[in-house]
Amino acid sequence: MNHSRTPPLAGGNDVQHQFIHLARLGWDLRVLGVTTSLVIPASGSPVLEIMSTAGVEVRVRVIRRAWGWVFTWRPWWSVLWRRSEWVWAHDDLAANTIMAAVTA
Repeated sequence: MNHSRTPPLAGGNDVQHQFIHLARLGWDLRVLGVTTSLVIPASGSPVLEIMSTAGVEVRVRVIRRAWGWVFTWRPWWSVLWRRSEWVWAHDDLAANTIMAAVTA
């Protein structure tokens, strides 16, 4: 696991970086048997939608922080830094962490 030493993606803007991280996460979740939808709005940031086992739609966003990119599935207006509701985007087990949180 390489949290803060991962070099940034070459070139591109934040929306492109967000798309790449979410597409990779979507693929990793697909391998785990989770159905996802990558939503790319005409304006704004992309989001990955996951249907929880309880039938609730969970929206995963990727946000740039001082030490790298993180996935979060909390509403935008809530506190981000609760460990149980965010994970480093470069974490090899990010999909497992998110799947465990969504299916809980």
